[in-house]
Amino acid sequence: MREGTVTGFLGPNGSGKTTTLRALVGLVTPSSGRAEVFGRSYREHPDPARLVGTALGPTSHPRRTARDQLTALAMPLRVGRHRVDEVLATVGLTAAADRRTGGYSLGMRGRLALACALLGDPALLVLDEPHGGLDPDGIRWLHDFLRGWAARGRTALLSSHALADVARTADHVVIINAGRVVLDVPTAELDQALVADAPAADTGRVEVRAAEAGRLADLLAAEGLSPRWSGPDGHTLVLPTGTAELVGRLAARHGIALVELHTRAPDLADVYFSLTGPG
Repeated sequence: MREGTVTGFLGPNGSGKTTTLRALVGLVTPSSGRAEVFGRSYREHPDPARLVGTALGPTSHPRRTARDQLTALAMPLRVGRHRVDEVLATVGLTAAADRRTGGYSLGMRGRLALACALLGDPALLVLDEPHGGLDPDGIRWLHDFLRGWAARGRTALLSSHALADVARTADHVVIINAGRVVLDVPTAELDQALVADAPAADTGRVEVRAAEAGRLADLLAAEGLSPRWSGPDGHTLVLPTGTAELVGRLAARHGIALVELHTRAPDLADVYFSLTGPG
């Protein structure tokens, strides 16, 4: 990760995202290799909690208020009550600061977790599934916050299983599956990289609807192709990408009227799941 950037850490549930983040901040010990942050292990830093702010799970007892929780965390960090007020305002919880957190929504709990991570004014934020529980306005707010965070020269690493949410925010994306990195690219290159690394079946397709679709399917099969039936009514022929011209010429030669013929670009969400699915 470079300073002043947001890195999205993607993968399906159970892929190893949370374990990796916990290893990074010294909560678990890797079975092999070494996890380092700013050139050394988290525990080797003299004041790591003020260098790295983390939000890796539940942060408060339901009977505590947000202000109480933050005040308790502020003491070992040696920051004053003014900083508690600052982070409450930053995450939009000032009005709810003196309410017990047991009555908070999931989105409000996520904001409180972020406030806890911000207390020490860290250079790096490590956030596990920060989009969880946020409504559309909350997701937009988190996006704006993280982009502003990066613009100030700070750095963030956030995990998620939601490709779309992270791709809108991150400068760089790392995708893992079963504990292994399957993609590591700048976000600007994500679409192209996903398609390039996906199985051939996920790189696009030709879709055809015709007045005599059954006869067209037989003719295509005679040409060595293997069209399959798809669509909500089961009347759409699907063929590999790059076959549209052949389909058009074949239909014209045999007098078959085409209702629809187009090449469909790959659905990047489907490609993502093809990279991270089982097997």
